[in-house]
Amino acid sequence: MTEEQIYGLHAVMAALEHEPEQIRELWVERQRRDRRMQILLETAARLGLTIHWADRAKLDRLSGNAPHQGVLARLESRQRTYGEDDLPALLAAAEGALLLLVLDGVQDPHNLGACLRSAAAAGAHAVIAPADRAAGLNATVRKVACGAAEIVPFIPVTNLARTLRELKEQGVWVIGAAGAAETHLYQVDFLPSTAIVLGAEEKGLRRLTREVCDRLARIPLVEGGVESLNVSVAAGIFLFEARRQRGTTAG
Repeated sequence: MTEEQIYGLHAVMAALEHEPEQIRELWVERQRRDRRMQILLETAARLGLTIHWADRAKLDRLSGNAPHQGVLARLESRQRTYGEDDLPALLAAAEGALLLLVLDGVQDPHNLGACLRSAAAAGAHAVIAPADRAAGLNATVRKVACGAAEIVPFIPVTNLARTLRELKEQGVWVIGAAGAAETHLYQVDFLPSTAIVLGAEEKGLRRLTREVCDRLARIPLVEGGVESLNVSVAAGIFLFEARRQRGTTAG
């Protein structure tokens, strides 16, 4: 049986709340007894989970010296994983206009985790990304996502341009983020079903991805300031402009 390791207060708490049946082991730093850890411990006790107490050095070894915040969990292979074959059913089950975040080759797991967090906060129906040459779900992503990886479906696909074309055939408006675009995002209508596409760090959208977009839009930046924004920051700006136009909240 395969297993997965996660660490960090938010990631482990999300697993306790959303998939406690998957947790096989829970390790906690014995010296940490603050309020946030106490809430986690109370939740684990309510679920009947056994807690393995350890010192920080032990947790450092178990996590590979990752920033574990004093807690680490080992889970059975997650049941809530998605493939591109799941995409049609997920979209068909969504209510109202779709809001999708598409990441064209984001490779930094910290950026992917932050994008997932923004997507969940904005009420996106899914995050779509290439299966190859891009970051996938791992312990770092889940920690940065602060529980969002258990909320918003993350769907890796084998051919991103083909997936975007299929979305267009279903009436989804594909908006690509590009710094050189003539149109800025506040001129874009996000009321229809929309897929917001952002490119990889530094490189931006690939040519095939750019060509399949219905429209390109930029974030209007102050002249003389920074030339570009981090992909996760840009994702949040686009997503919440769509949320603002739709006049609804994610929660």
